[in-house]
Amino acid sequence: MALKKIDYARPVFIIDGCRTPFLKARGKPGPFKHADLAINASRALLEKMPFPPEALDEVIFGSAMPGSDEANISRIVALRLGCGDKVPAYTVHRNCASGMQSMDNAALSIADGRSDLILAGGIEAMSRAPVLLNDNMVTWLATWWGAKTFSARMKVLTQIRPAYLAPVIALINGLRDPVVGLSMGQTAEKIAYRFNISREMMDQYSVQSHQRLFHAQQENELSEVIPMFDNKGRLYDKDEGVREDSSIEKLAKLKPVFDKPFGSVTPGNSSQITDGAASLILASAEAVEKYDLPVLARLVTTHWAGLAADEMGLGPAHAIAPLLRSRRLKVDSIDYWEINEAFAAQVLVVVEALKDPVYCKEHLSLGSAIGEIPMDKLNIHGGGISLGHPVGASGARIVLHLAKVLQNKNAKRGIASLCIGGGQGGAMLIEREVV
Repeated sequence: MALKKIDYARPVFIIDGCRTPFLKARGKPGPFKHADLAINASRALLEKMPFPPEALDEVIFGSAMPGSDEANISRIVALRLGCGDKVPAYTVHRNCASGMQSMDNAALSIADGRSDLILAGGIEAMSRAPVLLNDNMVTWLATWWGAKTFSARMKVLTQIRPAYLAPVIALINGLRDPVVGLSMGQTAEKIAYRFNISREMMDQYSVQSHQRLFHAQQENELSEVIPMFDNKGRLYDKDEGVREDSSIEKLAKLKPVFDKPFGSVTPGNSSQITDGAASLILASAEAVEKYDLPVLARLVTTHWAGLAADEMGLGPAHAIAPLLRSRRLKVDSIDYWEINEAFAAQVLVVVEALKDPVYCKEHLSLGSAIGEIPMDKLNIHGGGISLGHPVGASGARIVLHLAKVLQNKNAKRGIASLCIGGGQGGAMLIEREVV
């Protein structure tokens, strides 16, 4: 079946972007709420722009686990940034791809002429994921508030049970698929087994991720990261998850957590639970000309795909394949790749699937294999394993960093992709003029 060319109708440009350092969750609420993170990233970005915040046509952020006191985070962010009452804002949710979805929504709005300037990005304060009451406790509380007399309330008090106090951890529930009943880590185990990805291969990839991020920090390759201070004056100026002394020997000592005792997925070869945000300015050609904006890259097209929820880690392969096909591109046409590191197993499986002719034929409807993504062109500065995966922010982060890589390497074309809980994949193609 022939695929339609799915470029945006009007050119859409990425002007610039900033992100916060990604901060490790340490078993308690982090120093920043969702909106605080987005505001830190966005304020630094807008300060570099030649237009005021009021000039924005819209503000769109993605978030998968918003706090209960931050409904429609995007509107909160817009107002606190000084965009004024007249700039509308809304929040999107596509699990791990929420940040990428915000960019796609912004691009579609610009492409059809409704907007010219949009602030888009992703946010997640995973350390602040809601802790909820279970149904038994909610029912008990309803009975308590319905009791009108002292004696009635005393009777209700005798009915409470210790089990009623057990909390519902939204973070745990959010990382488990409600349809197939598997955690994201269990789906990683499944596809690793399917493609013969060994524990050693996972650990080797994870060490590489840490080494690449550490080197990038030392060489100032992460120019999009902006420092920020908490309300106690503490400075946060770099991603906290990097372990420069990571080694295969150290990782080998960690026990599997999702398939005990025989699995291969461990905390060491999985993405870290983190807080962070990424913000980007997207603009039309008219806005670029009006404000004389420098262009970081052009957002060419985005492709979304669905697949079995219990193999969600293969989502990037299902999104990348039709994207390349629609543009008549080959693997070697892409200069750099960013594939979000939810798990080392998941990234390695995607690489294997795209070069496997049987998988490409049976599951991607292709006559031959896509080809092999070169490891020296993939996640060259590390990824979720070393810097963390704040779910709503990661999709925006990988696109932003890919654009910076293309700029710094004077390269033309890149693809950012990620798997999505629930059995989906997303991929975004960006290009820039090579000088």
